[in-house]
Amino acid sequence: MSAGLAITILILYFLVLVIISIKTSQGADTNSFFTADRQVPWYLVAFGMIGTSISGVTFISVPGAVLNSSFSYFQMVLGFTLGYLFIATVLMPLYYRMNLISIYGYFESRFGWWSYKTASAYFLLSRTLGSAVRLYVAAQVLQIAIYDPLGVPFWLSVLITIGLIYVYTFKGGIKTIVITDTLQTFFLVSAVVLTILLIGKEMNLGLKEMVNTISESAYSQTFFFEGGWADAKNFFKLFFSGAFIAIVMTGMDQDLMQKNLTCKNIGEAQKNMLWFTVVLVFVNLLFLGLGALMYVYADQIGFELPTKTDDFYPLMALKHFGNFDLGTGGVIVSVTFLIGITAATYASSDSALTALTTAFCIDFLNVEKKEESERLKLKNRTHLGFSFVFFVVILLFHAVNSSDLITAIYKIASYTYGPLLGLFAYGIFTKRGVMDKAVPWICIAAPVLTYILVYLIENYTSYKFGFENLLLNGLITMIGLMIFKSTKASPASL
Repeated sequence: MSAGLAITILILYFLVLVIISIKTSQGADTNSFFTADRQVPWYLVAFGMIGTSISGVTFISVPGAVLNSSFSYFQMVLGFTLGYLFIATVLMPLYYRMNLISIYGYFESRFGWWSYKTASAYFLLSRTLGSAVRLYVAAQVLQIAIYDPLGVPFWLSVLITIGLIYVYTFKGGIKTIVITDTLQTFFLVSAVVLTILLIGKEMNLGLKEMVNTISESAYSQTFFFEGGWADAKNFFKLFFSGAFIAIVMTGMDQDLMQKNLTCKNIGEAQKNMLWFTVVLVFVNLLFLGLGALMYVYADQIGFELPTKTDDFYPLMALKHFGNFDLGTGGVIVSVTFLIGITAATYASSDSALTALTTAFCIDFLNVEKKEESERLKLKNRTHLGFSFVFFVVILLFHAVNSSDLITAIYKIASYTYGPLLGLFAYGIFTKRGVMDKAVPWICIAAPVLTYILVYLIENYTSYKFGFENLLLNGLITMIGLMIFKSTKASPASL
């Protein structure tokens, strides 16, 4: 694909987002930015959340990782469904009952001021790091497709990418994002489907034959029960890790929950979560199927595999399909891939930017207690500030990253979301209070102790941690809260 065609596509795509932004932000105030006035239909939220949950990392990493991990990732996806059930039946009713804008406001009434600020601070840290990694994926692809041929340095391309997101989100916020994420989800799913269809055409396979080819390939093994807990692919390890990752990275995350809180009532929000779960399982299966089919196809045509599996899908889409040798079908796939990776990353990054702005404004600047003019000024400054933070973190990650990106995100999450898991679990499932001023120290100590224990166990035993250090982190946090429990009665949540 030529740089000229790629940049034309990006400009047109961005113009569509700006038009949507202008339309949806008419008459918008800070309430529209934070909650969309709680008037969004559940089906728009459900479909748009697919793009936010998948992100550019899944778009790139899951198909590529099939080479070494087969379909083992699907075991974690099945665990997600258990986590989403808990969110729909336990967490969301709690948030709606308390009429929250920031979900971390729960801790102020449950434990106190310090607990509230600590929980929100961990979200800000977790989402900033995670979203920076996701945005980094798109920046790399756009660098290859557009900016390298034009001689544009990576730092400038990142600045352009973040600037585009800022422009269409700074006014309408979540009200705009619900609509743009719906469009972006459509594009990313279309990219995967069209790539599968083109590969099937090139291999002279119909739908049934493609399914058989995938199932008979060496990449299709899904369930791994042998090897015990020491095996990184073990079903029980991935399934339960997936459940808890879904709970903390969706149900205890302001970004994803902010979308759910835009629904009119708890009934519609739960309906949204049900259909979101069903569609997400199907879409992840599509990504895994695409990965297997691409590797079979690459072997058939003698395509040289890249050193990093994260580079496989981009190279196949942009270099192989985009060279016009495969006719218009190849060009269409190349174009939709570029739109798909951009859509996937923008869908997760734009909502993250809005969620970070919301959490900081509500939890630390107390904007709900200020006049609208002051609220608007603080919201705009915060939105711009987090855009700059994204820029700096992406450049730092670009300088030091050497691991598989999807693993990197979950590894980060296991340390930064662990204290949130422990806080919510202690608050929901016990009636005990806690020494509020001790909570920040407990939540700092827990990830440090987790890291030390993981290091000692992995170096002095045969056990290797996957993502279950998230559970260990949450457990250590809960133990710390129990040790520093308060004799003062604390209201029960359930």
